Amino acid sequence: MRDPDEFDAFYLDARERLLLQTYALTGDLTASRGAVRQAFVVAWHHWRKVSRLEDPEAWVRPIAWTHAHRRQTARLWHRDKDLDPEVRATLDALGKLPVNQRKALLLTQLAAVSMDQMAREVGLPLDRAERELQTATAQFSMTRDVPTPVIRSLFGPLAATAAASRWPRSPILRRAGARRRRAHTTLGAAVAVAVMVLSGSLVTDAAGVRPTLAREHPHLDHERQLAVAATALPETALLGAAQLDGLLTGGTWRVTSTNDNSVGNGLVMPCQQERYADPHGTAAFFRDFASTSTRKHAPDASAIQSTEASATLPAARRTYLRSVGWYAGCVDERVQLLATRRVAGVGDQAMLLSLRAWHAPASTLVVGVARTGRLTTTTISRIDSVVPPPINRSARLLAAAVDGLCGLPDAGACTGTPRPEPVRALAVGAAPGMLAEVDLPPVTGVSRPWVGTQPQRARQNVAATPCDNADFDARGITGNLTRSFLIPGSALPAQFGLTETVGSMPASQAVAFVARVRDGLAKCPDRNLGTVVTRVSDLGSRAQDLTVWNLTTQITDKVTVRYLMAIVRSGTAVAQVQFVPSGDVGMPDDAFVALAQRALERLPELAPPG
Repeated sequence: MRDPDEFDAFYLDARERLLLQTYALTGDLTASRGAVRQAFVVAWHHWRKVSRLEDPEAWVRPIAWTHAHRRQTARLWHRDKDLDPEVRATLDALGKLPVNQRKALLLTQLAAVSMDQMAREVGLPLDRAERELQTATAQFSMTRDVPTPVIRSLFGPLAATAAASRWPRSPILRRAGARRRRAHTTLGAAVAVAVMVLSGSLVTDAAGVRPTLAREHPHLDHERQLAVAATALPETALLGAAQLDGLLTGGTWRVTSTNDNSVGNGLVMPCQQERYADPHGTAAFFRDFASTSTRKHAPDASAIQSTEASATLPAARRTYLRSVGWYAGCVDERVQLLATRRVAGVGDQAMLLSLRAWHAPASTLVVGVARTGRLTTTTISRIDSVVPPPINRSARLLAAAVDGLCGLPDAGACTGTPRPEPVRALAVGAAPGMLAEVDLPPVTGVSRPWVGTQPQRARQNVAATPCDNADFDARGITGNLTRSFLIPGSALPAQFGLTETVGSMPASQAVAFVARVRDGLAKCPDRNLGTVVTRVSDLGSRAQDLTVWNLTTQITDKVTVRYLMAIVRSGTAVAQVQFVPSGDVGMPDDAFVALAQRALERLPELAPPG
């Protein structure tokens, strides 16, 4: 028996906590109210199971969060003129955190969960979840300009805003849950019959696992549900191990698993931010590969292919862009974007991205994302080495994945000759014209991740050196922003860090701005006898400039300060980047030059002057 009194007591006790947590996660109070109500409807549907759990609230919370994410309107609180400024500031600070970091922070601040349970709900290993929490706490406290011990008090005004919500009586939710249960029973039987009749068989992988390719779409009518269930995405359309033997290094390849990713937290690939790139897609398959090498001391290697089917072409295009965005703006700690290539001749759209994961041992990832019609596929090859694999092989791997799909009814273009062509890094983050965490190389001796502050108006240029004192807040300069990157928890001195300042100005002013900085650095040793300036890299043209210097300034007999500084220009956009190392904690000159080149790549995203 399902005890209604027990459910009603749970509903009265947990609903306001869940609403506050969901509101803080999304910033959309209307979507959060609807999501929490729907989560309780689902809870009554499964109450026989849920009521026996030690913590039913932990079962309901992910459902509420998932529903709220689907319904929310981005930054809705900006349009609410009556919203308390403290609430708005807190929601803004939360909105700047990646989803996993936001969840970790909210679970520890607003829910009585252990660190182990927090890690399980976020869907990460404990050590990584703890790092995400530490980074989130540091970033949130910096954005709100409060010490970390008082963070919890900032949620009081949010709780007061959410407390004004009106709730339906629990019998209404129980009736909705009962209807849902009857509907699911009827629909489940109909879908099973439809799949058997239309396909003649069920897809089964080599290990006997039967992936469920039709996802639940409660917003679709019964007839559409049957069409979704019958979508053909056969396992045979995926890459096989023998194909990897001929395309990737690493020895002999084998398939380790094939599934539809409907079990667990769904985060099965590096940089992945949600279970599916198309949460309303009609089908999905994920396949893992591993290699066995007979060579002594050969680096470990692995590979993944994911494929998703979308209901419409516009949805497939969004799925492709979302998949590419996961890797172009990877939020995994200590993962650096190395290069971006567009691949002509593969499907309707295709891209290759090379990344370096700086965990021990350091590994190189080559990610390919392609779309053919309504099908989007991703291939990832990983090798535990800083020597990247030949890019042409990765392009052929992605082409083979598309060729396996392009004969299906929902597919589009197949593959000709893959032609990878370097392109500038794709726009990511809140300030696309500026560097992001994914651009930054590691520093020696530190295993913690970089954390960037929120971009702010560049009234002061912290990236300037005493040799140039460049001013980005001068007349004629617009879009002037500055931000810093720090490594929280690393016990480094306050002066350590990396800062970038950018601004747009008329073309002639931009050229003159760069010339003044170069002139200031050239004359600096004569003006400041304790300063040594070495030009590390220099290039210039009508369209672009990039110069990098290594500066050493002797402050006292015992104190010397070292800088790496770059000035870059792309048309009317200018950026200055400065890195201050600390003792042995630094980065090689060539790594900083590469970072300056990435800053140059991102500058065209800066709005033109005016």
